[in-house]
Amino acid sequence: MSAQPSGTARTVYAVSELADILRGLIEDSLPSVWVSGEISNFSRPASGHWYFTLKDDRAQLRCAMFKNVNYYVRPQPKDGDAVLVRAKVGIYPARGELQLIVEHLEAAGTGALLRAFEQLKAKLAAEGLFDAALKRPLPKLPRRIGIITSGTGAALQDILNALRRRWPLAEVALYPVPVQGKEAPPAIIRALRELPVRAPVDVILLARGGGSLEDLWAFNDEGVARAIRACPVPVVSGVGHEIDFTIADFAADVRAATPTAAAELATPDIGERYAQVDTLDIALITLTRRRLLALRERLMQLSARVQTLHPGRRLHERAQRLDELDERLRHAMRGRLASKRDVLLRACRRFDTAAPLPKLLARRERVAMLASRLRLQGRNLLTDRSSRLRQAEALLNSLNPSAVLERGYALALSADGRVLRDAAAVAAGERVTIRLGRGGFDADIVETR
Repeated sequence: MSAQPSGTARTVYAVSELADILRGLIEDSLPSVWVSGEISNFSRPASGHWYFTLKDDRAQLRCAMFKNVNYYVRPQPKDGDAVLVRAKVGIYPARGELQLIVEHLEAAGTGALLRAFEQLKAKLAAEGLFDAALKRPLPKLPRRIGIITSGTGAALQDILNALRRRWPLAEVALYPVPVQGKEAPPAIIRALRELPVRAPVDVILLARGGGSLEDLWAFNDEGVARAIRACPVPVVSGVGHEIDFTIADFAADVRAATPTAAAELATPDIGERYAQVDTLDIALITLTRRRLLALRERLMQLSARVQTLHPGRRLHERAQRLDELDERLRHAMRGRLASKRDVLLRACRRFDTAAPLPKLLARRERVAMLASRLRLQGRNLLTDRSSRLRQAEALLNSLNPSAVLERGYALALSADGRVLRDAAAVAAGERVTIRLGRGGFDADIVETR
């Protein structure tokens, strides 16, 4: 290793730093590029991203196509497919490898078809073939439905299943045609011209199942588009999958995402029609009932007017008025008698209240009650005082020193009558008095301890 020249600054990069610099240089200097090659080592992990190698006979490049982009690529590529991709060139720093971030992928040769598709679409649009004003409304209750599709394809079965489920009342007229290859466009054009003549159909379903751009190319034919617009009945296109668009879709009166969707758009739901019939039936019954009630009410009004004009009506009204006056007189008399009766009862109650006997009896009962309460309170007071006396006597006996002496104790008194509590308070030769529970005696002190 040669020595570093003195005075020369040394720049040291981390591997990740240098990888980021290289990635920036490549991504900034190279815009999106178109690359053709053959797919190998194709893998699709659980994340949904695609990883593969794009190669030719002299080189290969690793590629990544992420889920949000590859979702619209149909069908999914496989090893050995020749494809054309639009991608950005970059570096994957984790492995330090050059890789392509694919933004668009198509089968080799599809680009020319797409250009032809866009050119024809622009041409017919400029002519006004796709104008919304030319679109015809679909029949609400189709009696016969024409189908132009392959007689053996799955699309036919999908359409028939949908028709049986939604609108089994309609007849079906099938005009089988090839839906792929060179013979398909002339056959489709002939079917669009002949089917309305052979069978009086109300609407035509032009359909086929999904496939690649090449598989659907028969529906990108200019003659097919013009035949759709020249057809005397509305045409519903249901070609491919939801993401597939053809020239026939733009020329048709209604475009459906799938053959099944075409059958659903062209027919009403018989269940909904049954519900509508039930609703109308209920509404009719309700309206009829309301009409009958209105007529009945009108009849009653006319009958009432006839009764009003009858001569006996006035006699009945006078008799009713007489009965009402009689009832009012009786009611007034009953009220007057009840008022006088109340006055008499109040006078009797006042007389009874002023009589002396009830008051005397009340005073006697009051005296008897007070005497009883006095006797009761006297007994209670005597009982309370007796109880308190016994408690005081018991307390006094407990404090009486004689009671202590009765239990076998003795009380020693000095010559001057003081109670002796300590042996040091007397000396040998002194005389003390000893009191017992009954009686006492004098004693001379021989010795103190």
